[in-house]
Amino acid sequence: MRITMFRKLMSGEFGQVRAEMIARDHVLSALGGRTADEALEAGIGAKEVWIAVCEAFEIPENRR
Repeated sequence: MRITMFRKLMSGEFGQVRAEMIARDHVLSALGGRTADEALEAGIGAKEVWIAVCEAFEIPENRR
């Protein structure tokens, strides 16, 4: 998955503004205590980051 697809999925799920805030501010233990943005910058794959966000926010399987 590309980062652009990750951003599109985030916006679709949370809305543009909230998606940006979550990616920037919400620390995810599944990503080693990083935010989504920090994880992406550290080289963690966008798909892995998306799955971590989905698990943290209990997004149903059919929308992952």
